[in-house]
Amino acid sequence: MESLTFPAEAAALLEPRLPPSQPATLTHRPFVTLTFATSLDSSLSLAPGVRTRLSGPGSKAMTHYLRSRHAAILIGISTLQADSPALNCRIAGAASQPRPIIIDPHLRWKPAATDKVLEVSRLGHGLAPYVLTGVEASSLPAASVTVLEQHGGKYIPIAATSSGPDGRMRFDWAVVFDALLREGLSSIMVEGGGQIINSLLEPKYHTLVDSVIVTIAPTWLGKGGVVVSPDRIQDSAGVPVPAARLSEVSWHPFGEDVVLCGKLHA
Repeated sequence: MESLTFPAEAAALLEPRLPPSQPATLTHRPFVTLTFATSLDSSLSLAPGVRTRLSGPGSKAMTHYLRSRHAAILIGISTLQADSPALNCRIAGAASQPRPIIIDPHLRWKPAATDKVLEVSRLGHGLAPYVLTGVEASSLPAASVTVLEQHGGKYIPIAATSSGPDGRMRFDWAVVFDALLREGLSSIMVEGGGQIINSLLEPKYHTLVDSVIVTIAPTWLGKGGVVVSPDRIQDSAGVPVPAARLSEVSWHPFGEDVVLCGKLHA
């Protein structure tokens, strides 16, 4: 894989938005960065399951630099299956690799040695994923457990706090981040996809997010895409109000893209 470089002056602009290089020994939760690339119409991809490249070379290198500064990178199962990502860091001279985290409540992923994320781990260019699932340990498929463990990954069963109208399990983000902290992961970079991002933008989870970094590409994808748009909320009188807003905002151009940094209002 081709190594990437990220200019020191650009890294300095992002430093206030990143987890400390030496995290505190005692902490009650990981440092969480929510980051993703979007079009001008707030789309992550052209359609569900369709891999869509939005980031230019500069912002792509920035993403890998962000990975180098986090202990783990987290995506949902739909993103894994749509993109087959390597989930590693390609910054030249990176001291370590982030641990991939897959949110897969119903075990939709059947790990195989040919999966890119596992190929990368075998080559020593990344780490095997930890898979968070709502399936109990006693019910995990033995073949999948073996494949993951042979590569250095594992399943982490956690409690599902609720089921949506579609009958699918949902996780409480506080439970997710607590489970990862117990694995020694002190900083988490949440990368997507749409359901993951929109759920984390719900007001009840704003206090769990320390930093938001959004790459905005100069393109419209059109209707029918996977959109970042959290559920509408209302005030006590039933009047719609904004679901989320950033504060302490800064904007940084990277090639043709613009990167927006900020913090969620609690």
